[in-house]
Amino acid sequence: MKTAFFISPHLDDVVFSCGGTLAKLADENWQTILCTIFTKSVINPQGFALACQLDKNLAADLDYMKLRRAEDCRAAKILGAAESLHLNFLEAPHRGYESAPELFAGEKHGDKIWKKVAEHFEMLNEIHQPEIIFAPQGLGNHVDHLQTIRAVRKVFPVEKIRWYRDTPYAIRQSDAPSELLPPGLFPFFSEIEDYLPQKIAACAAYRSQINFQFGSLDQIKPTLENFHRSEAQKSAELFSAAEILSSSVPDLIGN
Repeated sequence: MKTAFFISPHLDDVVFSCGGTLAKLADENWQTILCTIFTKSVINPQGFALACQLDKNLAADLDYMKLRRAEDCRAAKILGAAESLHLNFLEAPHRGYESAPELFAGEKHGDKIWKKVAEHFEMLNEIHQPEIIFAPQGLGNHVDHLQTIRAVRKVFPVEKIRWYRDTPYAIRQSDAPSELLPPGLFPFFSEIEDYLPQKIAACAAYRSQINFQFGSLDQIKPTLENFHRSEAQKSAELFSAAEILSSSVPDLIGN
């Protein structure tokens, strides 16, 4: 059985960005592994980290990341993922990033968390030996996404990597992919019409994030349907709904 390794900086990035492709590969009998990096719980968060919890109407004494890990497991099950891995790394607000603007202003001096992430990737690569790795393009320039790109590029052969468009950043803005990506990438389209209902249901599993990311639960379906139909229109193929990815080799998800 072929293995596809989906790497998510946070507990929702893969599902929001390329959940349709994950469901599609799972349906085609790939072993799909969803691996999220920054999932470590912090008891009694303070400052900006606490604000990131409170602005989602969650109590200060709630184990926020435990809640989010449970949401992620439900989403992974909906998409048919064979396994959901949660690495024990701190999100940026717990690593000294003290405001929203700082999250999108590049890595702070001394923040080399990507090196430890890369060590974990090396172990996981040896265990699972994936044929394809999915990783973020860095749209939006979130520091945790940039650290993810650095770790991915350190460990995995570039020809195996499929770079997904970070969503909802891809919906809200048209930023170019991070300069950390390799040059000369080819765009390609993953047709997901048959898997769009699964993706929408999986996105809805992240209840703690829905209002913040989509406005409301009712907005997920129309927002994603419109977005993926718009993405499909950029292809020369007669696709109804698509996720756009990029690769150093001009093929369709390794087929």
